[in-house]
Amino acid sequence: MRTFIYFLVVAAFVYGCASTQNDKQMGSSDPVATANDTVRIANDSLEYEIIIIEPGFNTFLNSIARPEGYYSQSYLENKNQFLVTEYNQRVQQPFRFDPNLYPQQIDYNSQIDYGYEVNYKLYNYFVYFSRQYNQRFGVPTRI
Repeated sequence: MRTFIYFLVVAAFVYGCASTQNDKQMGSSDPVATANDTVRIANDSLEYEIIIIEPGFNTFLNSIARPEGYYSQSYLENKNQFLVTEYNQRVQQPFRFDPNLYPQQIDYNSQIDYGYEVNYKLYNYFVYFSRQYNQRFGVPTRI
C-alpha cells in the first residue's frame, strides 16, 4: 500500500512541477491554487495515507465528478481493480507508454477493503487522468 502512496505523490509531483514551470514562464503563479489541488486520504487503522497533488484534480472532484454515494463501493472496487491492472501494465512498457505519465506501479490489493472514500477518489483520479492526458483504458472511465 505504501508503494501506491508513493506512486501518487511522485506522479502528482512530476505533473505539478511541469504545470508550475509553465505558469512561471507565462508570468503567473498562484500558490493558493496549488494548495487547493492537494487531496489527502488517510486511515490510521489500515496504516495508509494517499496524497494526490495534481493541478486541477480537486476542482474536478468538487465540480465535475459525480458526488460521493453515486456509485456503490463494489462498483468502484471492480472498476479500480481493472484500471489499476491496466495502469500497472503500462508502467512496465516505458517504450510504448510515456514514462512521465506512468512512473510507478500502484499497489492495490482487491482483497483489502480500503473503504468507500479511497475507492471513490482513486476511480475519479483515473477519470481525471484519462480526460486530462487523453488516455484511454480498456475499462471505460465515465462520469
